[in-house]
Amino acid sequence: MDFKSKIRTVDDFPKPGISFKDITTLLKDGEAFHAAIETMAAHFEPLGINMVTGPEARGYIFASALAFRLRAGFVPIRKPGKLPWKTRSISYQLEYGEDRLEVHEDAFQPGQKVLVVDDLLATGGTIRATIDLVESLGAKVVGVAVLIELSDLGGRKRLEGHDVISLVQF
Repeated sequence: MDFKSKIRTVDDFPKPGISFKDITTLLKDGEAFHAAIETMAAHFEPLGINMVTGPEARGYIFASALAFRLRAGFVPIRKPGKLPWKTRSISYQLEYGEDRLEVHEDAFQPGQKVLVVDDLLATGGTIRATIDLVESLGAKVVGVAVLIELSDLGGRKRLEGHDVISLVQF
C-alpha cells in the first residue's frame, strides 16, 4: 500500500516553516490503518515480542494496536506527573530545551523483549529516551517501528544497534 498518499501535509503548522505530517487521514482509512499495523507486525512477529511501548500521544495509537496484533502487553510512556505509582524517569534534550518521560518502575521485567513504536522519527530524541528508559529497567529493546521517518533529520543514527523500520520516508 502507498502509505505516503494517505498522509496529509499541512504547511506552516504548528508554526511557520514547519510541514506537519497529519496522520489522521491514514487513521480514518480502515484499510490503510490495518495495513500499517499488519506491515509492522509482519516484520517483528518472528522476534517473540513480550511488550510494546510508545510515547504519548500518537505513539499510543500504533503501539497499542500493534501490541494487540502481536498478543503482547502495552506499556505507555508518559509525560511527567501522569502516572499514579512509583516511576522511573529520563530527561532528554529537545531542539530548544529539555523534556522528560516516565514509566512505572514495574512496567518492564529483565529479559523481556520490547518493541518501541511511535508515529514519527525525526531527530530521534524521544525514541532514544524511550529506549534508554526501557533498558534501564532491564528489558531489551529488540526493535523500533514508526509510521513516518523524516530522513533528513538523521534520527535513525541515534538508534544504531536497533532494528528500525519506517513505513514512509519524507
